Amino acid sequence: MTKNNNQFLRSAGRIINSGQSRSLILYGNVHDLFSFRSGDTEDYVNLTALLDQSWTLPGYVVVHYEPNGLIRIPDEHLEPLSEAWDALRGVDSRDDRAIKVMLGHQVDPSPPSLQERIRSAIGDSLKALEILRQLTIASRKGHYENRLIIIVESADIILPEGTVASLSERDRYRVSLVQEWFSDPAFAEASDSLILIAEAKSQINHRITQLPQTLAIEVDAPDRDQRLAFISWFQQNQHEQNLSLDMSSEELASLTAGLSLYALRQLLMGAVYSETSICHEDVIKKVEDYIIDQIGSGVIEFKKPSQSMADVVGASKLKEFLTTQFIPRLRSSGPDALTGAAIAGPIGSGKSYIFEAVAGELGIVVLTIKNIRSQWFGQTDVLFEKLRRVLMSIGRALIFVDEADTQFGRIGANEHATERRLTGKMQELMSDPRMKGKLTWLLITARIHLLSPDIRRPGRTGSLIIPVLDPQGDDHRAFVRWTVEKFLQEPMTDEILDSLSEVMRDYSAAMFAGIRSELSAQPQTLSHEEILAIIEDLIPPAIEETRRYQALQALVNCTRKSLLPEDIEYSPEKRLEWSTEIKRLESLGIS
Repeated sequence: MTKNNNQFLRSAGRIINSGQSRSLILYGNVHDLFSFRSGDTEDYVNLTALLDQSWTLPGYVVVHYEPNGLIRIPDEHLEPLSEAWDALRGVDSRDDRAIKVMLGHQVDPSPPSLQERIRSAIGDSLKALEILRQLTIASRKGHYENRLIIIVESADIILPEGTVASLSERDRYRVSLVQEWFSDPAFAEASDSLILIAEAKSQINHRITQLPQTLAIEVDAPDRDQRLAFISWFQQNQHEQNLSLDMSSEELASLTAGLSLYALRQLLMGAVYSETSICHEDVIKKVEDYIIDQIGSGVIEFKKPSQSMADVVGASKLKEFLTTQFIPRLRSSGPDALTGAAIAGPIGSGKSYIFEAVAGELGIVVLTIKNIRSQWFGQTDVLFEKLRRVLMSIGRALIFVDEADTQFGRIGANEHATERRLTGKMQELMSDPRMKGKLTWLLITARIHLLSPDIRRPGRTGSLIIPVLDPQGDDHRAFVRWTVEKFLQEPMTDEILDSLSEVMRDYSAAMFAGIRSELSAQPQTLSHEEILAIIEDLIPPAIEETRRYQALQALVNCTRKSLLPEDIEYSPEKRLEWSTEIKRLESLGIS
């Protein structure tokens, strides 16, 4: 019944057995629980215990090292390794030394034994790494018959990412030692292996990760079947009390997408202890808290839009498209599923509100990416690794990116290397075929032209670029009615509607919302004339040319003729006309 979640372990085993590489990196979901079966007994253990139990086989010896700890060697192998250590240094055995003493020969003081060297290396990872390297040398020189598998935990602490100039002296020495170790042809051709473990590959120094002989294997987060297997195991083995659920185990496994098995265990243990039933709200809150804790509240948030399409004012043509074509394709997991879409239009046109309403209609997880950049060296790559791991494990989600031009910019030669790398990785994630029908990206921006051309190409969000412009015609009149009618003392006649529409000509959705807010602040309903006075007292912000420029960019980049305003008939000549006006505005410093 249990589906094993240890595919990474089999991949690592094949690499070690084939001799393809002797230096591996395990990264990703390395702090989780993993299933391990011994005979008829199944248990869930941490990664180091899994590696130890899985790889302790005839002819193999697993040695562990973690920063500020001991080098842990199995007791039955400590003496043979000590003898190999002494043989490497040409040190006589105790029996040979005793014979020399009896014969009256001069005997040099014995150098420190392996155990003494191990004890002296506590808190000194540079010394510990050198001891481990020497053990592999002793092994390949024939002083030890078994194959060593050395597991170094928290490798990002021992070998931190950074330029040579930014590293401390001890850090530089450790990076240099491991780089030299991995680059040694004798080590690569021997039978011992070194496994580095870190949560993020990019946290380990690039001088190690970029070596061609170093291979990296990602430890994936548990999928639905693995979570279901853990729930079943927990119910059968862990507690005499019954686990109470407001749903089936299968539904719980689906709802907990994104959780590690450790986090799932916390949820189950809490319910058993409190003797309460696990409900949908508990699960959603646990998933949200866990993901935010993993990545950071400043990077991602769960979006829970309260509005639906029925709350969207105006935009009649766009709403029909969204309801009949766009939302069904977002819900689909088949070949018609959308990778994503870009939403373009001037600031204040209501882009975010409309597409949050789309999210409200979907009933799936909505994640908002806020900022995945960091001021610290290498942290942007780490944040992306964590974000990617979460998104890959969630399964079905809508990724909502507001002000997308600031998140995914250009990747030209003049851009910072981190910026180019981040945008490139995001592009790869968007077009990952494994995520089609699972992740859908909504990129919202007033500056569609600043998005990388590679993001705007077909196959990514460029397959569908939707313009959202200021309301016109009947949509404009609907906005006027929505803004004023609730606060008007008298019935809204066509004459009043016409006069208000004229005063609020060329208003954006944001400006209508601002007027509505002003009217709601009044202590009582108002007459037509009083409302006109309030509207005419307001001075629109001096951003007309900027908004016009953004609207033109939305029109030029639109990918569907049917999404253009009713009064525009598309033609190549019309597009050239827009482009000419864009260049004119750019010559005035508008961008």
